[in-house]
Amino acid sequence: MSDLRPRRSALFLPASNARAIEKARTLPCDVVILDLEDAVAPEQKQAAREAAVAAAREGGFGARELVLRVNGLDSPWAAGDLAAADSAPFDAVLVPKVNAAADVDAAEAQVQRAPIWAMIETCRAIPSLGAIAAAAERTRLQAFVIGTNDLAKEMRCRLSADRAELLPLLTLALAAGRGWGLTVLDGVHNAIDDDAGFEAVCRQGAALGFDGKTLIHPRQIAACNAAFSPSPEDVARAEAIVAAFATPDADGRGAIRLDGAMVERLHLEQAQRVLALAAQSRSAA
Repeated sequence: MSDLRPRRSALFLPASNARAIEKARTLPCDVVILDLEDAVAPEQKQAAREAAVAAAREGGFGARELVLRVNGLDSPWAAGDLAAADSAPFDAVLVPKVNAAADVDAAEAQVQRAPIWAMIETCRAIPSLGAIAAAAERTRLQAFVIGTNDLAKEMRCRLSADRAELLPLLTLALAAGRGWGLTVLDGVHNAIDDDAGFEAVCRQGAALGFDGKTLIHPRQIAACNAAFSPSPEDVARAEAIVAAFATPDADGRGAIRLDGAMVERLHLEQAQRVLALAAQSRSAA
């Protein structure tokens, strides 16, 4: 688990906003996503691309991953954006509106170095989730990022506070991503001042199994990091499971009894991951 790293909080920033980028170098988010797509007007696309490349080359983001969200593959800016992703030390390139595995292949053909993160945000993508995730076997596909706003728009659904309308799609995307070892990030919460609602959807996303969540404002970072970090109770339970399997009585056994419950080797693997993630989260704090 040496390659495990926390991706609890992924903050979107317009690549055209130099002040926001400078501030991001000091924020406690795990991922900074410089956006060339939704947050940038057409007449600013070229300048935003140049600013993103300059920011990546300047560095200063510390342990934070720096990701470039490019414009859609069918847009007039895509080729230049993807070339820019290769020209500077971005940790990944986020491709919007991935509808099929062929879109991952197309991005792979144009990006020679950076891992690919795919935005799952269209109805067309849903029947192809398994095939899209399976592209990880032949490409540098590393993550799914769920675009809940675009999904809701295409479906014409009215999102309730508990997001019940999207839950089947969220779990499908999670299962597909997990099948090929991908990181999977939950979508944004639009109501910036809705602290209680934001914390609720963070808890929901963590319970579903997401690795983290995309964010639109720095004030959301702390609650997001807390929700997607192992709790003290999680850590204590994991430590107990690891310790129990380390005893002579557990040697060679596939399952043991702990605190009145049956614990199997699969629970040991889960416990080891919890402890590794907790350690990484502490170091990133």
